[in-house]
Amino acid sequence: HKRMSTLLFSYLLTTTATLEIRQGDLTLEPVDAIVNAANAHLAHGGGIAGAIVRRGGEVIQQESNAWVAKHGLVTHDRPAYTQSGELACRYIIHAVGPIWGEGDEDRKLLAAVRGSLVCADELRIQSIALPAISTGIFRFPKKRAAGVILDAIHTFFHTHPQTTLDLVRIVLLDDETKKVFLSVIQDQFKR
Repeated sequence: HKRMSTLLFSYLLTTTATLEIRQGDLTLEPVDAIVNAANAHLAHGGGIAGAIVRRGGEVIQQESNAWVAKHGLVTHDRPAYTQSGELACRYIIHAVGPIWGEGDEDRKLLAAVRGSLVCADELRIQSIALPAISTGIFRFPKKRAAGVILDAIHTFFHTHPQTTLDLVRIVLLDDETKKVFLSVIQDQFKR
């Protein structure tokens, strides 16, 4: 039983591009690409990565292994991408966010989000959905991550006015993360 995510907040980033905050299951999003919160080895064991492979199929892990064999470990600023197996999306962009405590985390998270959007643009696609990268098993503080992720999205559209992207969704699973993102966004709008 596939349930659509719930729209919580939506606004125009540019005259043509919309940012949505949704609550639901990222793996079910019917967008051109979803962003996986991956590790540098693309070993999709736990968290969102594990859920993506369970639902999309082992082909995603196989393609990921082939990517790493060919290109080496995935960096923060250059995500990998694979086909999507059985998922509703066309591509999975595998972004590597920082582990909290490793240093320079804000810059690395910014790079991971920007890199995902640049990758989507290079694939010439129109819609992308991403999770709250690094806030799960990598323990990046949620409120701080929300600010960084939103900044990265705004900056990308400012610096890539010709992008093919016209829909960015941030898809959040749990109530705590949802509350934090909504409060950060509402703060930005009050300014």
